[in-house]
Amino acid sequence: MIAGILLSAAVTVVDGDTLRIGGERVRLLGIDAPEIHGCRPGRACVPGDGQASKRSLQAMMGEKINVQRVGQDRYGRTLAQVYVGGRNVACEQIRRGHAQYVAKWDDGGLLARDCR
Repeated sequence: MIAGILLSAAVTVVDGDTLRIGGERVRLLGIDAPEIHGCRPGRACVPGDGQASKRSLQAMMGEKINVQRVGQDRYGRTLAQVYVGGRNVACEQIRRGHAQYVAKWDDGGLLARDCR
C-alpha cells in the first residue's frame, strides 16, 4: 500500500465512485455506484440514482482529504481509499445506499475491514 497523503488540491466529484484530484482520476476501492447517464445495453449496472450518488459523495468532500493509493485499474485510474474527517467515503456511500460493495474489487479486503 502506498502511504496516505493529506491533499488540499481541487477535488471534483465525477460520479458516485470516482473523483478527480488535480489531474489524477481516483476510483474508490471496492465499490460500484449507479451510472449517471444510465446503464449501457449489455452491461450489468448497480441500480439507483446516479445523480443522487454523485451528490452524496460531493456532500462529503472537505478541504483536506486523505488518499491511500493502492494501485491502478485497467482504465489507468488510481485505486484508493479516500478519507474525509477520518471517515472512509466508500463506506459512507455504501451505508447511505448510494453504492454497493464489490468484493472482487476490494484489494485484499481493505475496504471490508474499514467498513466494519
